[in-house]
Amino acid sequence: MDFKVLIVDDDPNIAEIHRHFTEKIDGFGVVGLADSLEDAAKMSELLTPDLILLDFYFPEGLGTDILWRIRARRQATDVIMITAARELETLQDAMRGGIFDYILKPVMFPRFREALQRFQQHRKQVAGKVGLDQREIDRLLHPYQDSKPGEPVLPKGIDPLTLKTVVAVFDQPHPDGLSAEEISLRTGISRTTARRYLEFLTARGQLTAELIYGAVGRPERKYFPV
Repeated sequence: MDFKVLIVDDDPNIAEIHRHFTEKIDGFGVVGLADSLEDAAKMSELLTPDLILLDFYFPEGLGTDILWRIRARRQATDVIMITAARELETLQDAMRGGIFDYILKPVMFPRFREALQRFQQHRKQVAGKVGLDQREIDRLLHPYQDSKPGEPVLPKGIDPLTLKTVVAVFDQPHPDGLSAEEISLRTGISRTTARRYLEFLTARGQLTAELIYGAVGRPERKYFPV
């Protein structure tokens, strides 16, 4: 059965993009689109989605209002914030509400897909579980941290040697940032693979990403060390 997803965003164009992204990923289905906090409150309770993709800023309030309502009624729904809010206070408030992930707009599909696939993997890991040992708890709470010294737990598709190679590129200063294509040229890996590792490092907090708009052509996603 597909995981049920509710998309909450007051911009219908962005909501439609997120719907399109969601339906490109196996195992997910969109059950509703809400463009206001009032609709989100009603739909989240009636549809009981497995996952809510939630914006932060709304004309009538903040998306975290919905997050805290869900937590107050102990509903088994996870939330991924998708927002332009970059303030630390906003992130901390969302973290205290138990968000599963936090993605900055504009959303790139690889980062979006990674978030949903990690959610999918998490739900599969806990399905049918009754008792957990410390190692399993650590894996669930800290999926990117070491399970034991010197042996990091990495998600599927992330090779430690390739990861080390990509990280090493940023040992030298790059004030203008580096794109996936530039990483590909410097390391010999494909552009698609480079993007996957760069997005992983961004999710882990080792890099930040920005869309750089040139004079002509499409904007380019550049990565910078933290």
